[in-house]
Amino acid sequence: MERRHLSVADNIDDLLGVLPEDIRRKVAEHPQLPELLEVVLDLGRMPEARFQDEGFVFLRDTPISDADISYVSSRIGEFGNDNRAGIERTLHRISALRNRRDRIVGLTCRVGRAVYGTIDIIRDIVESGMSILFLGRPGVGKTTKLREVARVLSDEFRKRVVIVDTSNEIAGDGDIPHAGIGYARRMQVASPEKQHDVMIEAVENHMPEVVVIDEIGRSEEAYAARTIAERGVQLIATAHGTTLENLLMNPTLSDLVGGIQSVTLSDDEARRRSTQKTVLERKAPPTFDVVIELVERDKLALHRNVGEVVDALLRGRRPQPEIRQWGEDGEVEILQTAVMPQAEESAFAAIGRSPGKRKRLYPYGVSRNRLEKAIESLGMEVEITRTWQEADAILTLKAHYRKDSPKLKEAVANNKPIYVVRSNTYAQILALLHEIYPGGGEGTQRKSAVQEAESAVQAVLKSREPSELSPQNAALRRLQHELAGKNHLRSYSVGHDPNRRVRILPA
Repeated sequence: MERRHLSVADNIDDLLGVLPEDIRRKVAEHPQLPELLEVVLDLGRMPEARFQDEGFVFLRDTPISDADISYVSSRIGEFGNDNRAGIERTLHRISALRNRRDRIVGLTCRVGRAVYGTIDIIRDIVESGMSILFLGRPGVGKTTKLREVARVLSDEFRKRVVIVDTSNEIAGDGDIPHAGIGYARRMQVASPEKQHDVMIEAVENHMPEVVVIDEIGRSEEAYAARTIAERGVQLIATAHGTTLENLLMNPTLSDLVGGIQSVTLSDDEARRRSTQKTVLERKAPPTFDVVIELVERDKLALHRNVGEVVDALLRGRRPQPEIRQWGEDGEVEILQTAVMPQAEESAFAAIGRSPGKRKRLYPYGVSRNRLEKAIESLGMEVEITRTWQEADAILTLKAHYRKDSPKLKEAVANNKPIYVVRSNTYAQILALLHEIYPGGGEGTQRKSAVQEAESAVQAVLKSREPSELSPQNAALRRLQHELAGKNHLRSYSVGHDPNRRVRILPA
């Protein structure tokens, strides 16, 4: 493991220089200056200095006035739509509080530091090329680690790194980025609502190997992150949340770790699991390979295989993450090794575990033509039977299942697995088949997806009109994106699983 070698660049004099003279002097003389987090200036209240140990001191006996607020505001950059400003060529951030008439009535002047060596505790993960998502409470060092990851990957590994910097917090204020990001390039964002557009623009226009993003907080940004990951780009990001488990339960951001869908089990499977007939399962492959929970500045919990961790959590099991911290001797200590609880067989895998045996399905209310087309597209050895008695399992619609028809009751009584699709569409049937028989027909499916993308590429090059492809899983969408990129065309994913698909556009 690595030995700790930290150095800090904080440009503290630049922040002190924008404060009123008496406040500046009091802060500069304080013995805890190296641990200063922020200076708080609220109209009509005494100014405060806050420190990393969460202590604070008052900086004078008289309250902040309008003149004090104006003095600071005139010496910093312009406030954006997110009410944040900065000091050019530094990492300091000044955030404004406004009244209902849009007048500034408070300022939070937060110290920005470039800490070199802060990622040594996870250097093995960073060097692996895996996509990493950082979680943790505010102030625990997420943005600091993003900045250092960008520097290490761009300087030491010579990778093409692009930072999507929504509030100029990673690379600092002004048009010239702070030296703390190394040779990484920075794209500024006009307003937080446009972050997802700039994320896609970064990939389409600048061909990065790594994209760094701070504060993924909207569903549009989660979908943009998935599109980027599907193109084989390494993602390094932070998101709102403190643990993987609470992120999974966040409907806006759960897509980052695979998302959740409701699945109906057969009676036999429900009895085997000792659970209800309706359970939650992971909807898609996770966007991020690794999730790191920052417990404290010097301590973190590491989830290496996010897909397996999410599957375990949805089955009521709590995986044990690897826990690391910096020891007093400057060495990384492993306080706890990762342990994955024994996973049960997936609900969808029960009838797909018979190698060499032709699978038999009976469609009840499901279009035979669409089922045949889906089976052919996936290249599966699946036979459609004429009666439910001949089948290994029954495929039916949610509406039919809810009616509890006599035929389905009889099938359940005879321990026939029943699988349910929400609607009678080709995409729904295709997605469910892929889940029931994982791995079945991958070669044929891959060939079909590649051929469709190649035809679409030629059509777009000729007509200069966009072309939308059929729904595919994440791995095949990635192939389609790569084909578009090799032909200098733009592409992105649209829709939600199982209808998520690639759209190819002219350059």
